[in-house]
Amino acid sequence: MPLTKGIDNKIVDYLYSAEKERREVEKISDQYPDLNLEEAYRIQEKLIQKREEDGCRRIGLKIGLTSKAKQEMMGVHEAIYGYLTDDMLALEWEPINFQEWIHPKAEPEIAFMIGEDLLGTNVTAEDVIRETKYVAPAIEIIDSRYVNFKFTLADVIADNCSSSKFVVGSKWVSPKTLNLEDIGMVMSKNGEIAQTSSGAAVLGHPAESVAWLVNKLGEAGKGIKKGDIILSGAISEAISFAPNDNILVQFDELGSVSFSCKSSN
Repeated sequence: MPLTKGIDNKIVDYLYSAEKERREVEKISDQYPDLNLEEAYRIQEKLIQKREEDGCRRIGLKIGLTSKAKQEMMGVHEAIYGYLTDDMLALEWEPINFQEWIHPKAEPEIAFMIGEDLLGTNVTAEDVIRETKYVAPAIEIIDSRYVNFKFTLADVIADNCSSSKFVVGSKWVSPKTLNLEDIGMVMSKNGEIAQTSSGAAVLGHPAESVAWLVNKLGEAGKGIKKGDIILSGAISEAISFAPNDNILVQFDELGSVSFSCKSSN
């Protein structure tokens, strides 16, 4: 049975208060098992609108489930997306506060800095490369509001795909000069290697992931805009971190990005 507008708003308040109060909640599909993906994206949109009412501003999007293995694990055939707001952008040189999260994890990403609007349903990776001004190393910090980081696909979409924070490195490079699918990546925690991978882990090529996003948004008459930051998808599995941990992601030809975590203000 489709969700009514009143239930939509109730779920938005439920998720938003969990984020604000930094507490785990039961996944919404426990109470609404028939929640579908269209309804979940509608809830996500209302959740972002609520953030905007509180003074936040949209500055881009993130893409999830860009690994074929993860898609098979979740029983889906395509990626998912969520929004980035200005309060999610962390500065690489400032330690971040562990108390801001519930159970955070770090994912290595390649960020696309969009140079021109992209809109349509037949956008290609080549189009994305042409209209991207720069790519840069990035780390996304994901933090599901659900108990034990457990959820269905609809749950995670409604929760804005676990978006929390992200850090962008200082080296920005034109994507036209790189073979993004071949770029190697090493993620370390406290000086020890935690994950290795390459750009090809993201739907074969990170620009393919961004093209998917544009085409998906295009189905609803939306697109991505000049100036948007797009996190193209996790290049490896996420890793957990704790206070006093240091996370470093290094890319061939694209430089590095890092953050340190403190226990409190």
